[in-house]
Amino acid sequence: MPGGSDYPGPPEALERYREVVAACSGDAEVKGAKNPYTSRNGHMFSFLDRDGTMALRLSEELIDEYGKSHSTEPVMQYGSVMRGYVAIPAELFADLDALVGWLDRSYEWVGTFDPK
Repeated sequence: MPGGSDYPGPPEALERYREVVAACSGDAEVKGAKNPYTSRNGHMFSFLDRDGTMALRLSEELIDEYGKSHSTEPVMQYGSVMRGYVAIPAELFADLDALVGWLDRSYEWVGTFDPK
């Protein structure tokens, strides 16, 4: 079954998320039936929440760089802040090339982690 097969959020957000992940230069794929996400070596590096907001995991340096171009609020899941993640604003979610660039950078950074 493809990732997101039971996703309760906006279908157009899931379609866009799948499109972005498919365009990534790595071998990422959308996983998770209700909670779509991507991972590399057992480490999650992006996800789509129930509201249709995408989040990316970035290094502190990349978060600083990201913050210079895009405003973002803390990413919250189940009442807790997801440290190391940035929310993708609507204008970036609509810009496939720019978003794929950030997803690729996230993929590469998480690739430096030891496999789980």
